[in-house]
Amino acid sequence: MTGTLYGVGLGPGDPELMTVKAARLISEASVIAYHCARHGRSIARSVAEPYLREGQIEEKLVYPVTTETTDHPGGYEGAIADFYELSAKRLAEHLDAGRDVVLLCEGDPFFYGSYMYMHERLSGRFEAVVVPGVTSVSAASSVFGRPLVQRDEVLTVLPGTLPAPELARRLADTDAAAVLKLGRTFSSVREAFAEAGKLDDAVYVERATWGQQRIEPLASVDPSTVPYFSLALLPSPAYASRRSSPASPPAAAPSAGEVVVVGLGPAGPEWLTPEAAAELDAAEHVVGYGPYVARVPQKAGQQRHASGNRVEADRAREALSLAASGSRVAVVSSGDPGVFAMASAVLEQVSAGHGAGVRVRIVPGVTAAQAAASRVGAPLGHDYCVLSLSDRLKPWEIIEKRLDAAGAADLVLALYNPASRTRTTQLADARAVLLRHRSADTPVVVARDVGGPEEDIRITTLGDLDPATVDMRCLLIVGSSKTRAENGIVWTPRSY
Repeated sequence: MTGTLYGVGLGPGDPELMTVKAARLISEASVIAYHCARHGRSIARSVAEPYLREGQIEEKLVYPVTTETTDHPGGYEGAIADFYELSAKRLAEHLDAGRDVVLLCEGDPFFYGSYMYMHERLSGRFEAVVVPGVTSVSAASSVFGRPLVQRDEVLTVLPGTLPAPELARRLADTDAAAVLKLGRTFSSVREAFAEAGKLDDAVYVERATWGQQRIEPLASVDPSTVPYFSLALLPSPAYASRRSSPASPPAAAPSAGEVVVVGLGPAGPEWLTPEAAAELDAAEHVVGYGPYVARVPQKAGQQRHASGNRVEADRAREALSLAASGSRVAVVSSGDPGVFAMASAVLEQVSAGHGAGVRVRIVPGVTAAQAAASRVGAPLGHDYCVLSLSDRLKPWEIIEKRLDAAGAADLVLALYNPASRTRTTQLADARAVLLRHRSADTPVVVARDVGGPEEDIRITTLGDLDPATVDMRCLLIVGSSKTRAENGIVWTPRSY
């Protein structure tokens, strides 16, 4: 009968924060395994020491290299992979012999824990049980005396090994955060907090719950003093707001700021106009659908407010509220903000009474229709109609009536939002309506992800158009009776 592998979380360092189950398994196991450096000392073993007993076999899994020094032909990754394979083989020998093995892991085994590498190598052959532990993030919040998150706030846990620009973007997009794996990454982590405009709110916590723990503002820490067992914490902003001194005299009401609704164009920075880039650079807050906010270059001190795809009204109210407090706010849209996008959403909320005194400006962008047309020639060279097939905000009866009218008027059509996971019949219905007025050989351009990494441009006909090949990332251009398609070029003559 084979033994059982236990991945035992020890918690953040204080032996009294270990779970009862962890303590029991440590005292009962035949084999105690733990990782350590070449000097042989193990933090994990020192935490578990009060629960060890005489006669237990101890397996030291000694890391052979650091990230900076190795002569392995596969570099650090190759050396560490070989180390994990050898370690798994050593533990497997005990398990095959029927001995239970407890592998000690600081914090929680599945939370950036080294145990997971043994689990993936051994759990298919032996029974493997994971015992969770208190994480360093929870410990840091406790010793600092501030909640991590509350109510609807979002907590983001990040590795400090991310590039500083990416780290800054994610910090700007969240309410609260914990950044682990500091040590040699500390300077870039602090730079990322500064870029996100949150350095003054961040705290540094070292060896939480240990006897020599250290807590101080992140901005004042000397990078040369930072060990691996430390983290940067951005605690609950709501709690900090409520804790601000009520004795302070109320500040004078700020003058209203401004909301600028900015069109990003259909894809990358090459589609962004200089005017739009300047407005984004000048904004104190950027508000928008998450993927669009992610396209905005990070700027030091700029706050970012990303949200989902179907909360346009909430997004508009948030932007107006920020501007009403005196801030300069950029609301971002893909393409042009005035074409089925955020410009109307913001103005609707202004009309409903939100953002009194706030100035609203619209900065145009290259539309998806213009971008798609440019890829094939000039299909929009004469009169054309822009129409959305989404019936989320208007009934299908209205869409069908407008399609019929545009078809009868012999207008080229640019069709936005042609399909989605939940809207699978509208395009086929639209095609049937247009075939009442157009011949089956009318040119149709199916443009997907124009300017993006998955760009795909297809030229077909109204008769051959297959709705099953079209999704939400597509835009369709349906020609008029005069539109021509020859040798991959589609255009509509200016003369009629």
